[in-house]
Amino acid sequence: MTTPLRILITGFGPFPGAPYNPTPKLVERLVKLRRPAFDTVDRIGHIFPVSYRAVDRELPRLLAAHRPDALLMFGLAARTRHLRIETRARNAVTTLWPDAERTTLRTSSIVPGRNAQPFGPLGGKLLRAASATGIDARLSWDAGRYLCNYLSWRAIEATRAPQGPRLAAFVHVPLLARDGSPWPGSKIDAEHLVDAGEAILLEMIRHVRRTRPPLTTA
Repeated sequence: MTTPLRILITGFGPFPGAPYNPTPKLVERLVKLRRPAFDTVDRIGHIFPVSYRAVDRELPRLLAAHRPDALLMFGLAARTRHLRIETRARNAVTTLWPDAERTTLRTSSIVPGRNAQPFGPLGGKLLRAASATGIDARLSWDAGRYLCNYLSWRAIEATRAPQGPRLAAFVHVPLLARDGSPWPGSKIDAEHLVDAGEAILLEMIRHVRRTRPPLTTA
């Protein structure tokens, strides 16, 4: 008997300067998609408040409760007009912009004395999967210095822990209008994001299945 794969899919709520964030609706759509490829996949959706404390509190709880095989994270890059697949998390955090709880960090690094952490070699495959849907998708080497980068850092740490997820990926999406239509200057709407998100999710599932250790029986 095959144990279902578990994929944790996350987004973020609104934050200062961005009263509307399209990622919660995207996560909901991806969790509810009905496809034969998802029949043996448990998809768990979660929306993080845009808060450092919330990430540090909720991510460990989610990982302990669900023990996901993979973690697919989405965040908003309001000034970008294409899909960005992040390749690394920087050891950097802003000391200028508060989070949604009005917390401003006093240090410019996440941990002392560390370099950037890569997500791993899967980025190119995720890019090809997303691009095949027709969306403008690109690899990114800069996840910023705000909560998206912070969550990316914590997620990569989790993949290196015993019993942690086998892989993690972070995708920045452009801003949409509240009705799902493209933001001025962009050609990407909500349906484009769902199609690309599904393609990325399927590629992650394929990768986990190829690399997952076989189950042993007594």
